[in-house]
Amino acid sequence: MRKRAAKKRVLLPDPKFNDQLVTRFVNNLMWAGKKSVAFKVFYDAIAIVEERKEDEEKTALEVWKDALSNVMPQVEVRSRRVGGATFQIPMQIRPDRKVSMAIKWMILYTRKRNEKTMAQRLAAEILAAAKEEGAAVKKRVDTHKMAEANKAFSHFRF
Repeated sequence: MRKRAAKKRVLLPDPKFNDQLVTRFVNNLMWAGKKSVAFKVFYDAIAIVEERKEDEEKTALEVWKDALSNVMPQVEVRSRRVGGATFQIPMQIRPDRKVSMAIKWMILYTRKRNEKTMAQRLAAEILAAAKEEGAAVKKRVDTHKMAEANKAFSHFRF
């Protein structure tokens, strides 16, 4: 790199749960700078999760964190040119990238669902991911399968 790496900005914790991870999720959920709308969608989704959850001793926020950890990938494939061929090489993922990938996948597949409101879609995706099902978890499983299939090329790691 020519320039030095950008500094990590400190995120303020969200007002309701006092959690930085919630703020990070809401920042990814936000569209067109409408942060208050994104917070409302998230808090409404958490309220719906609170109503529908099956595990009574867990809070809705803990269910959401479980769902996020169920979506987090451990390995990914990266393209690398060796000679004239391009190989898909499985590599471990940095912890902060795991979280950001999980957040992005969860939001992507939430937007593709067909419930009526965004809060209902997000709540449904959270509940599905907490039970190890749903499109976001399937994406993680597919990523792991692809890494497993390309394990033979792991000696090309850089």
